[in-house]
Amino acid sequence: MIPRYSRPEMAAIWTPEQRFRIWFEIEAHAADAMAEIGIVPKEAAAKIWELGGPAKFDIERIDAIEREVKHDVIAFLTHLSEFVGPDARFVHQGMTSSDVLDTCLSVQLTRAADLLIADLDKLLDVLERRAFEHKLTPTVGRSHGIHAEPTTFGVKLAIAAAEFQRNRARLVAAREEIATCAISGAVGTFAHVDPRVEEHVAAKMGLKVETVSTQVIPRDRHAMFFATLGVVASSVERLATEVRHLQRTEVLEAEEYFSPEQKGSSAMPHKRNPVLTENLTGLARMVRAYVTPALENVALWHERDISHSSVERMIGPDATVTLDFALSRLTGVMDKLVVHADNMQKNMDKLGGLIHSQRVLLALTQKGASREDSYRLVQRNAMKVWRGEGDFRTFLLNDPDVRKFLSEEDINEKFDLGYHLRHVDTIFKRVFGHA
Repeated sequence: MIPRYSRPEMAAIWTPEQRFRIWFEIEAHAADAMAEIGIVPKEAAAKIWELGGPAKFDIERIDAIEREVKHDVIAFLTHLSEFVGPDARFVHQGMTSSDVLDTCLSVQLTRAADLLIADLDKLLDVLERRAFEHKLTPTVGRSHGIHAEPTTFGVKLAIAAAEFQRNRARLVAAREEIATCAISGAVGTFAHVDPRVEEHVAAKMGLKVETVSTQVIPRDRHAMFFATLGVVASSVERLATEVRHLQRTEVLEAEEYFSPEQKGSSAMPHKRNPVLTENLTGLARMVRAYVTPALENVALWHERDISHSSVERMIGPDATVTLDFALSRLTGVMDKLVVHADNMQKNMDKLGGLIHSQRVLLALTQKGASREDSYRLVQRNAMKVWRGEGDFRTFLLNDPDVRKFLSEEDINEKFDLGYHLRHVDTIFKRVFGHA
């Protein structure tokens, strides 16, 4: 987590101040619940709230204690007792460190998920607006990087919008799965802490109770959460890669906005490089890199070990902060993306009409030619165009074998661009609910 790729609101979730605030709230809410069922004096629970609290935390003091005791939660509790006084003995009754750590991590990840969902909503708004702006802007579709058949730039953006709609649904589900609270004590049996305490803390912290924990919340939940972040990152990279390809000099159908004072190269003043989308590609790789450690965290020893702990202290903040930054940057790129419709048309015309070859193929079969013969007739004329000998329509009109089946009117009709765009409204209705 570095400032260059961090945004303040997401980064704030992972600060020591925020972590200790959440720890304190978990402990104080647990004390309240214990007071209600008669385990802790109500006056003591009230004193914990009154005398404790984040405003009094000295992070340097907590760190100093931890250097001595080699245990972060004990260091926190020791520091808390310094200003709560004798009533601090009622803090953490029957609880284990994982009750605090795991519940805190659930709170942090759910808050991070809320920000990421909001990021996706902003991106989806931009993609929808730009998709409708270019709903009927014709461009060539490519398969294997080679011209295939016509589509529209709006359809390209609708495809991206549908993908991020699915990602939003995945992230909502991942948030739901990770939002659990475990206050079940050592090895998760509630031997020293009443299950009602867990229920109370869960409600106060905006979580659900964990169905069954060992001494930790099961890590398959976390694996699913980080795997979802990885999928979202892959979608970021897919769209970024599309823009990078479209910005190549030989293509130049779309490009990142280049501000008046921007510089593209320290050596070559003419350069306008796709730096933002290249950056997004790299950031996506980093987010995906955090998925494998999360998957490996699932297999802990027996009721618990802490092999997952060091992993999560890094991947929790890094993955969420990086993806938050990437989604915001992608939204900005798509919002200001410069679209060159004229170049799209020029590129589509480069192959002399070959993008209509399938229509001619199908027309021949419908007029009685076998599929094998139809393919042969179309391909032999298409290959002449590839060799730069002329345009596709002229070759077809002058091919006597083709003309046995197709009239001049038949052939000309197969070069109508509108034919390929007639179902764009259907696509838009499916993606956006309206056309």
